[in-house]
Amino acid sequence: MTDSTREDHGRNEDDMRQYLTFRLHDELYGIDILRVREIIEYGKVTPVPRMPDCVRGIINLRGSVVPVLDLGKRFTKVATEVTPKTCIVIAEIEEDGGIVEIGVIVDAVNEVSDIDDADTEAPPSFGGRIRQDFIQKIGKLEEHFVIVLNVDKVLDIDELSALQSGLTANEAAAA
Repeated sequence: MTDSTREDHGRNEDDMRQYLTFRLHDELYGIDILRVREIIEYGKVTPVPRMPDCVRGIINLRGSVVPVLDLGKRFTKVATEVTPKTCIVIAEIEEDGGIVEIGVIVDAVNEVSDIDDADTEAPPSFGGRIRQDFIQKIGKLEEHFVIVLNVDKVLDIDELSALQSGLTANEAAAA
């Protein structure tokens, strides 16, 4: 490896990852930027009957129907209050060999932040406002911590379907 492939502080550029950071219920979260398709202004969300509480409804995104999930409701059972800064982040997850788009409601989008892998740690094994399996890692960004989400787990379609039918994720997997 040549010196030109290293940054000034001696770390490999491949150790640096970019995350879309956003606020939700006074916490700072991040999603790998490669999993974010776009960010749109909060607009008309059409409710769908018999959906889990955390699914606000669907939107029409250039002719495609995209489900919209309220992350606040998914994490803490407290709905996200819609304000002028509220956005919908269109995230992409892998499902059954294909890519599925799901919108997630957030209080406000901050920025795209670079976080070095050396500045991340495994999530703590205790406490927290959200389920531990929803957290991929904890990143340090200046004087703040960023909760980097495991998007595939947070937006797991099978688990959301299980919530709709009233089953636990384990019961749905066994069925």
